[in-house]
Amino acid sequence: MSNKIVFGASGQLGQCLKKVVGEDNLSGYIFPEKAEANIIDTEAIEKLFIKYNPAYCINCAAYTAVDKAESEKDAAYAVNKTGVENLAALCNSYDVILIHISTDFVFAGNGNEPLTEKSLTRPLGVYGESKLAGELVIPQLLNKYFIIRTGWLYSEFGNNFVKTILRIGKERGEIKVINDQTGTPTYAIDLAKAITQIITLGGVKYGVYHYSNEGTATWFTFAEAIHRLAKTGVNVIPISTSEYPTPAKRPAYSVMDKSKIKQIFGIRIPQWQESLEVCIDKLR
Repeated sequence: MSNKIVFGASGQLGQCLKKVVGEDNLSGYIFPEKAEANIIDTEAIEKLFIKYNPAYCINCAAYTAVDKAESEKDAAYAVNKTGVENLAALCNSYDVILIHISTDFVFAGNGNEPLTEKSLTRPLGVYGESKLAGELVIPQLLNKYFIIRTGWLYSEFGNNFVKTILRIGKERGEIKVINDQTGTPTYAIDLAKAITQIITLGGVKYGVYHYSNEGTATWFTFAEAIHRLAKTGVNVIPISTSEYPTPAKRPAYSVMDKSKIKQIFGIRIPQWQESLEVCIDKLR
C-alpha cells in the first residue's frame, strides 16, 4: 500500500478529499494536522516525508485571500511560491509524485475562448502572480508532477462563495452580484474525486491540467442559481465590476478547457448546476 500525504488538510479541498477518501474506502491517505504540516517549515514537512514514506504528495495548502494579497505580498509568496518550492524539492529527494493545486487567476482572462493548458499566463494581481510563481518552480526541481488549475471552488466545507451568498442574502433579503466576470463554479468534492482517480489510475502523463465543472456562469448567474435552489426568495441584482471595485483585479473570462484531463484520465465532469444542487442539498 502506497501512502498519499495531503498538505492543507484542514482547508476546503483538504476536507473534501477526506470525505471522498472515506466514502470511497480509499486507503493510505494521510491528513496531518496544520501544526505539523506547515509547508513553509522545511524541517517539519521533511519529518512527515520520513515518517510516512509517501508515493504521492497532494498540495492543497495555499494563501487564497485574493484582495488581502495586494497588501500582504510577502505572506502570499511565502506559501504560494516558497512553500511549493519546499515540497517540490522534498518530492525530488524522496522520489514522490507531487499533485499541486493552482488557479485560473494565473490568466488575465481578457479573451472569450476557453483557456487551455498552453494559453498565455498573465496574472492581474499578487495572488495570481504568487500562484504562477509556484507553478513555475515545480518543473525546475521535479519531473514527476501534476499541476491542476481550478477556479470558483465551493463546497459544504470551509468559507466559500456559496456560503457567503446564502448568509448575506439571508441577512439583507436582497443582494447585488457582479455580472460581467465569467468562469465556471467548481464543486470541490468533484475536484477531490478527480484527484483520487488520477492516483488510482497511476498515470504518468505528468504536466499541467485544467479542472472545473462543465458550463459557464457569471457570479450573478451563480448567485441566482444558489438562491433559487435553496428556495430563499432572495432578490439577486446584477451589477458591473466597475460598481464593485476591489483591491485586486479579477479575470473577466476564466473558463477553462478540460479536454486534456478528460481524454487522458477518462474523468467524467458534471455540469456546474448539477453539482451545485448536490451541495445545496447537503447544506440544508
